[in-house]
Amino acid sequence: MKLLKTLLALACALASVSALAADADADADADAGTLRFGLEAQYPPFESKGTNGELQGLDVDVGKAVCATAHLTCKWVETSFDGLIPALQGRKFDAINSAMNATEKRRQAIDFTNVIYRVPTQLIAKTSSGLVPTPESLKGKRVGVLQASIQETYAKAHWEGAGVNIVPYQDQDQIYADLVSGRLDATLLLAPAGQTAFLSRPDGKDFSFVGQPVRDDKILGSGIAFGLRKGDTALRDQLNAAIAKVQADGTVRSLALKYLGNIDVSPK
Repeated sequence: MKLLKTLLALACALASVSALAADADADADADAGTLRFGLEAQYPPFESKGTNGELQGLDVDVGKAVCATAHLTCKWVETSFDGLIPALQGRKFDAINSAMNATEKRRQAIDFTNVIYRVPTQLIAKTSSGLVPTPESLKGKRVGVLQASIQETYAKAHWEGAGVNIVPYQDQDQIYADLVSGRLDATLLLAPAGQTAFLSRPDGKDFSFVGQPVRDDKILGSGIAFGLRKGDTALRDQLNAAIAKVQADGTVRSLALKYLGNIDVSPK
């Protein structure tokens, strides 16, 4: 009797393992052809939510175009910008698509596709402030930056040691609110985001870009690309082929014109 019970238990266990394996195979088949993009939907015109709750923006449309070209189905997973790399490494999604510049520091943690487009980083302050993006001009001032962004890294590297107060935020919209209230003197960010989300709106009427765009390719990166897990070469090659096609046929250029205006976004 004990032997019979043991054999029955073993048979049940084997059946359970087989069922789990079948479910896993089914899940793998269901996920085949699906690309899960991670993003923070609070950074217009790159990625945000419309009044209908749908995702919109340059990166969203570029992602859709790349998926269509690569014969993939896009899915979107939202998280905070500073949580994107850990979530990618934790396999919460397959690629970062959130206006992320490919920098040397980020390349230590993740891989990137080829650069898709490039946009300038500029300082916003009150038009009458007389400020420019130099440590001498900004000494003693409070500059808001998006937490974990390359703009935060740049500001801390070039300005903080000279007495500029760099203030990180998790939400760029709160930076704009604190600019208007006077709690901040300036913000450093990607120029199109500042133009669309702040300068073009009533709250931004007394503000403007001040000085020239800042440059530091080591920190600010070579341009915006999709972030991938280390060693995910098959997906990287697949996406690079699709990126090359949507660049060559003018899709990226036309989408950039739609969202960013007449800004040269070609990789340089």
